[in-house]
Formats: sequence, C-alpha cells, structure tokens
Amino acid sequence: MATALLLRQRNLRLYQHLKPTLTSFSMSRSQSTFGSYLVTPAELNDTLKSNSPSKLSTAAKTVPICGSWFLPNDPQKRTGYQVFKQGHVPGARFFDLDKVADTSSPYPHMLPSPEVFKEAMSGLGVNKDDTLVVYDTAELGIFSAPRVAWTLKVFGHPAVHILNNFKLWVEQGYPTEEGEMKEVGRTDYPLPELDQSKVIAFEEVKEIAKDANKEGREGVQILDARSKGRWEGKDPEPRPGLPSGHMPGSTSVPVPDLLDPETKAFLSPEELKKVFEQKGVDPSKPVISSCGTGVTATVIDAALTVAGHGDGDRKVYDGSWTEWAQRVQPSENLILKAKE
Repeated sequence: MATALLLRQRNLRLYQHLKPTLTSFSMSRSQSTFGSYLVTPAELNDTLKSNSPSKLSTAAKTVPICGSWFLPNDPQKRTGYQVFKQGHVPGARFFDLDKVADTSSPYPHMLPSPEVFKEAMSGLGVNKDDTLVVYDTAELGIFSAPRVAWTLKVFGHPAVHILNNFKLWVEQGYPTEEGEMKEVGRTDYPLPELDQSKVIAFEEVKEIAKDANKEGREGVQILDARSKGRWEGKDPEPRPGLPSGHMPGSTSVPVPDLLDPETKAFLSPEELKKVFEQKGVDPSKPVISSCGTGVTATVIDAALTVAGHGDGDRKVYDGSWTEWAQRVQPSENLILKAKE
C-alpha cells in the first residue's frame, strides 16, 4: 500500500501539467469565419471568392496553406513542394515541414524556435489575424496537414483549420493552379510563444512508459499512429536501422482507421467517437499522441478534436518513435513486440 501511495503522489506531480489549457486552441474556433475545425471544399472556395485580391491589403483574410509532405521511403520519391507545383489551391502558400523546424536536432522536423517560426510566417505573408486553412496532397488526402495545423496552433495562431480535404477539392472540380508559389508581400509576424502544455519530451514519456500497468499509475494514454505492423514489431520502420515495436502501455491507432477509405477524409465525429471507444480510449484521461516522427501523431490529435473530446489533457510526443528507438537502452525493455 505504501508503494502504491508513493507512485500515486509521484505520478500526480508528473502528470499535473497535462491538465486542460484551452487558451489559444479554443480561440482558434471562436475567432474564425468557419464554424468547425474541419472545413469542406465548398466552404473554403466560397470564402476565398470573397478575399481581397490585393497583395498590399492589411485586412484579415483566409489563406490556404499547403502542408504537403511525404515519407523518406516514398516509392515515387515525391516531395511536398514538387506536388505543390503540380497543382494547388489558388493563392496557397507552401509550409515546408522540413525547413520550418529545429534543423540542429538529430530528429526530423522537430518544432522550430519562435524566431524561426516568426521568420517563416513573415515570409509567407501571413498576419496574426488571418484565418489559415491547411491542406494536404490529393494523393494522400489527410496525412501531414494536421501537423502543420498543430504547429500553427501551438505557436498561438488564433484561427487555424484543416481542409477535409484536397482530394475532394480536386475531385469536386474546384480551381487549382500550377507552378511555383507566387510572390507575396512580406509581413511582420509577431514573435510567438510556444504552448509547452501541448508538447511532451522524451524523458517524460519514458517515465510514463516505465510506469505502464503498475499499481497507482494515473492512466495517461499513449496512442500510436503508425501502422499496426510497425506497432507490433512485425514490419520494418521506414528509416533504416530503427527497430519497430511499441512503447509499454501504448495503443495502436493507425491513421487509416480515422479516415474514410474512399475519400481519405476524416470520418464523421460520430464515427470517430466509435473508433476511439473501440480502441479503449477514455476521453476523460490524458492522451499522448505518437507516431514515427511526430507528423501523423497530430492526425490522432485532430481526430480527437473532431470527435468532440476537447483540446485539454492532450500532448504530442514530438520526437516520437524515431527518437524513442534511438534513445532507450535494450536493457530497459521499453521496446515491445506483439506476442504471436
């Protein structure tokens, strides 16, 4: 009993920072021209028609942001900007996940510094009061756009949404344009602050994983967006040399389970609720989302928002499996394989 009590006290201190902080995340919905986090192609098209065409205008506007990105082992060797040039929403700006990042980190596209973020937003011609609608590739539907949207939100941009999705935009005949990103007037985006309450580091995740299934554990849920085969340790990781498997106490929530198989758009709120219920996810308990490199972890985070689970008690493990598999020691037994 004494051991359990000490565990509870320690875990209470460890997890207290996971309590809800609704600040900028809630504001993103209340200050926007759109009524929900997800935006349909028709809604975005109608709104863009009313945008001022002047590059010099300082009035708040709706800006489409292309967040296209592909895994390094993409069979067709595609890049996000290459696909952007082949066709994008008219007037879209390209947000490069690999460049708007902490390039000094050994792990890919980790969150950038506030200074790097400010420079990127200024270069994209974005003002703080603009409404930003992030979208993905027509090929993948929903994949990396949630990561860009999450990045914008953790740096406090008030009005951020995800297009659901560019695949449907193209199929439904809405306009696209080809070529390089058009030159835009530079803005002076204010230096932001990172909302640390929405990010979790390796050391904290490690402590949580080590306590998995122990008496007195506070019930933090780790949701893994990688494929079931990688989570089970049966399929290889896309990055050579990394072992596959999963963290103790984690639950497999592959991205395809959250999307419509035909349209590659997010499932409806009701369908997403059912998926999370079937996975045993308790919306009243803290959630940590993880994946390979922190990109598709945010698909889970976005799906929780769409399902109506609010914005509190949720963190994204930025380093995700790429960091985890390189930093844990074999003797710690923190990489598990599914039993046959």
